[in-house]
Amino acid sequence: MSAPQVTRPTDDGHTGPRPPDPATEGERPGRFGGLPRYVRSARHRRWPYALAVAALLAQMAVAMVTAAVEQTPTIDEPVYVASAEVYLKERSFRYNPEHPPLGKLIIASGLVLTDAHLDPDFVGSQTALGRHVLYESGNDPGRLMLYARLPVIALTLLFGLVVLAFARDLTGPPGGLVALALYAFSPDVIANGSLATLDVPATGFLLAALWLLWRARRRPHLCLPLAGVALGAAAATKMSVLPVIPVLMLLGVLSFWHARRTPGPDVRPPEPDARPQPPHLDARARIRLLAYGAAAAVGMALVAVAVVWATYLVVDPRMRWAAPENVPDIPGTRGRVAAWLPFPEAYRDGMRIQFGFEYDIWQGFLFGRLYEGSLWYYLPAALLVKTPLGMLALWTAGSAAILAVRALRPAAPYVLVPAAVLLAIAVHGARDLGVRYAVFMPMLLAVAAAGVTLARRRPAHWATAALVCFVAVSSLRTYPYYLPYSNEAFGGPAKTHLRLHDSNVDWGQDLGRLADHLDRRHFGEPVWLVYKGAGVPSYYGIDASDPLRAPLGEVHGLLVVSDSAVAKADGRLAALLDTSTPIDDVGHSITVFRRR
Repeated sequence: MSAPQVTRPTDDGHTGPRPPDPATEGERPGRFGGLPRYVRSARHRRWPYALAVAALLAQMAVAMVTAAVEQTPTIDEPVYVASAEVYLKERSFRYNPEHPPLGKLIIASGLVLTDAHLDPDFVGSQTALGRHVLYESGNDPGRLMLYARLPVIALTLLFGLVVLAFARDLTGPPGGLVALALYAFSPDVIANGSLATLDVPATGFLLAALWLLWRARRRPHLCLPLAGVALGAAAATKMSVLPVIPVLMLLGVLSFWHARRTPGPDVRPPEPDARPQPPHLDARARIRLLAYGAAAAVGMALVAVAVVWATYLVVDPRMRWAAPENVPDIPGTRGRVAAWLPFPEAYRDGMRIQFGFEYDIWQGFLFGRLYEGSLWYYLPAALLVKTPLGMLALWTAGSAAILAVRALRPAAPYVLVPAAVLLAIAVHGARDLGVRYAVFMPMLLAVAAAGVTLARRRPAHWATAALVCFVAVSSLRTYPYYLPYSNEAFGGPAKTHLRLHDSNVDWGQDLGRLADHLDRRHFGEPVWLVYKGAGVPSYYGIDASDPLRAPLGEVHGLLVVSDSAVAKADGRLAALLDTSTPIDDVGHSITVFRRR
């Protein structure tokens, strides 16, 4: 009489017949409640894995919270914080309409705890409002910024779990750990995830939508609506995700098609090594299946639209909106898209403002060259500078594995295609201001990098571990200066300002550190300051004069210049710098010169 088959849990949570294990036959109940030995050992193996996940997220949390505490407001943050306060106190969209409300509502969830004061009679631009709320209304800007940043930090950590789950679904537990390590040590994710801005939340919601679309290949009725919610959250946070919505709808059709042509999650082949074969469909059945898939994708998109409407209704249930004067008249295809989309009028006017930015001429700086306009290769070059070398290697190897390994190839449309589409759109943008416009790369390609763990040769495993350690060391060495990070091939954070500017290096984040530095090392000396940022130097105790408004012969002592201003220096500032000597560096974003 043959031994009975033993049913064991598989990695994806389902059960199926497995050959009996002699080590577990006849095992009797004991102090573990009668659990078979293989179940106990599996549970024991989960603890080291869970501890590794917790350790990775804990170091990321420490890095982000440290940055949130030590960094003064960056250029964009005061606008978002003040707009969030207006949402809370006045239920109005009149400030910062170029961005949808959800990201600022997330920021507002932290501001609720501060009871900040907002002057209802204030009149001025959104930039002036940000300065007024932080520095002119009796609020504590440090406390306000910390509470505004904490919800974004929490959300960034949760997106790390999405990266882990996505990679685990593709490659198994080792791949999930590799992906999470790359995400948790990414200087760009840490830098932007610790700020009260919109880039990481929007990309994280998009990542969650892609993961849910992948899981919809087995459970479409559950996962497609949830993917619609995540996609709507992304679109309700930042409009830059809109061009990729058609890609996600096609993925919805693909997932529905796959789910209907393969056995469901509870169906298992009779033999352990057998693979289910998709049923043969005639032409009519294929057309009907495609129609159902298209209907499911449209339903997902409608859910996304509903989420966008819901975020506006949360702010103002009466949807009061008066278009501001700076809404441009956008001609051509862009104007028609803004008019036809089924979103609130405030959303569509925000799109018109964003399109208007694309017609402006912006300055860029790359590898020492100051230029006007944009360069298509700016973002790839900036990513090359600001991505750890080990991470670049694992991105490349993992992407190649997804394309080469047959078992991983179905994941390419869900990981590589969205990354490629987003990058193609971003490189044609008008603003060469930072890799934050491509923060989707370290998030999506961390998932792709998990593909390297499917290599069968042991040297590949050791190489993967070595590269992950290299990434960790490179990231930890830049602590706590993640915003100006560059990799070792380009000289590290201290040299980033020679090649890039703006939010790659100097976003106004080190004004508080400058105040401490001057008080500690140059107390009492005259200070001349050229600062690029949203902070107010006098609030932090910096008594400085403007060297650009004084005769050159009167500028003596300390000349303190933001590195972005150094990169763009011309005329009077260039003459001052040519006759000054650099003596100090603050946060790798501000240079202290001495001029005699």
